[in-house]
Amino acid sequence: MKIDQPIPVTILTGFLGAGKSTLLNELLASEAFADTAVIINEFGDISIDHDLVRVNKRELMVTTTGCLCCTAASDIRSSLFELYDAVESKAVPPFKRVIVETTGLADPAPIINQLTPGGLPAVGYRDHVVARCFRLSGVVCAIDVTTIEKSMERHFECMKQVAFADIVVLTKTDVCAEAAAAPDRSGLLTRIRQINAAAAVVDRHGDDFDLAAVFAPRRYVPSEQGGDVEGWLALEQALAQQGQAHDNAAGSSRHAAAGIQSLALLESRPVSARNLALFIDLLKAVTGPQLLRLKGLVGLEDDPERPLVVHGVQHATQQYRLPAWPSDDRRTRMVVITHGIDESTVKNLFTAITGIPARAKAELVLTAAGLSLLGVALVTGLLLIFHERATAQFEPPAVIHDLPNPKP
Repeated sequence: MKIDQPIPVTILTGFLGAGKSTLLNELLASEAFADTAVIINEFGDISIDHDLVRVNKRELMVTTTGCLCCTAASDIRSSLFELYDAVESKAVPPFKRVIVETTGLADPAPIINQLTPGGLPAVGYRDHVVARCFRLSGVVCAIDVTTIEKSMERHFECMKQVAFADIVVLTKTDVCAEAAAAPDRSGLLTRIRQINAAAAVVDRHGDDFDLAAVFAPRRYVPSEQGGDVEGWLALEQALAQQGQAHDNAAGSSRHAAAGIQSLALLESRPVSARNLALFIDLLKAVTGPQLLRLKGLVGLEDDPERPLVVHGVQHATQQYRLPAWPSDDRRTRMVVITHGIDESTVKNLFTAITGIPARAKAELVLTAAGLSLLGVALVTGLLLIFHERATAQFEPPAVIHDLPNPKP
């Protein structure tokens, strides 16, 4: 692979459900970005986003599970070298840029340390190739204005994602524009400035928004993002050199150590729309604010050839149908990311939508409710929900839309 100039790499970060994949899809729809290689990192054991991000040349996509900031599971240098090696072997055509979409839980510090001079030292052929062929050329952070305040309060990674960005993109500003409980825009901007005074802040739905400019290669210097950034990078580098970065003695990620876990749910048979709605309702009720993310592809009984896409961010859920399955894998597959929830609770609820008898469903619901910490009142509420759905003579179908068209 003959490279005259290092290939620019842009990191796209942002907390769970901030709209990173939506931005990426809109960008890749442009012919000007057709020669873009994409690395998608997902938190969990199965990939969902690789089926939802539409890349014209799918060979230019690398997906990784685990978290790029947890070096035991994956690292950015390996993914970039994989792209380099694919071009070298002529398995894929050359590309002009790379965009890395991180998991919403990713801490940017260890990722940036692997891509900047003076960061984590190169120790082998792979690392030297990556250092010679690629350069970090921007960090874009997507912010969901409807959830960012609570996310930053509860998850330190979210605040660090803002701190490391040189461009912050405010998303879902159209959703809350007319809502009575719209967030205080001025207060949010002040908060962002307190964390990162150097970053440019743009509104995804503003009249002057230029998506291509957001991802244009530029000079990225971590020290220009503020003193905290330099300190975090130095800390990560020291920990990495001691072999302690984000991994405890048992080798699990720091996210697991903090009680955050990802659970993969698989089912080969189509499920009913009513049972799926029941599962989502109960999941929200049982997990409460501990439900961080829900996403997946679901085969429904009424039209198994057109899968349903489910996106859940905390308690807001969006659903739409695709015209066809994006790959040969036609199983229902969902990823649920929770904080401090026993995974058996989620598994039992999911089992309840896969066609077992109604009495068993009720027992599972009771079991799940019993495992929750919400007490007798919640159990009563769940039983009422279940009874209403189980005895309904006629129930309106779930609100499901066709695949939305990307915005120009």
